[in-house]
Amino acid sequence: MSSWGKNNPDHAPKKSWSLGEAKGKLETYCAYQERCQWEVRRKLYEKGIKGDSAEELISEMISSDFLNEERFARSFARGKFRLRHWGKMRIARELKLRQISPACIRLGLSEIDPEEYYDMLLNQAEKKWEKTTEMEPTKKRYKVVAYLMAKGFEQDLVQEAVASVSSEQ
Repeated sequence: MSSWGKNNPDHAPKKSWSLGEAKGKLETYCAYQERCQWEVRRKLYEKGIKGDSAEELISEMISSDFLNEERFARSFARGKFRLRHWGKMRIARELKLRQISPACIRLGLSEIDPEEYYDMLLNQAEKKWEKTTEMEPTKKRYKVVAYLMAKGFEQDLVQEAVASVSSEQ
């Protein structure tokens, strides 16, 4: 959250929603992109709606199929893998942070094709290997491994990919 509003008295705080207007706004919010309950709950809290009224709105969104945790997990995993090039561990950690159930996390990760996953890992390893200016091979290898681990790829796959890339050089 920005502290800009606190330091600028002319800037009005975010407008809160009435219960009537919240349902329509939430439908638009959820129709724009897949959302999870945690994101919707956070949005409602931000707009001044808390407690039972927030939970009631969320259950209405679920029953009208605007909110679906499994659909969210699948979409999130596909998007973060293809666009951000995240590994499965990072995706799982982010989904867990959003309070997605372990079963939905497994379903989300099942969206990632294993061959495409390893190809992406090799591609990322090659790019990082080329960009790393370190001359000493051990340090260069360490930097590439650390980068790929931070992206959320599994250690055994990272070691395999870096060994493959470093042997080509």
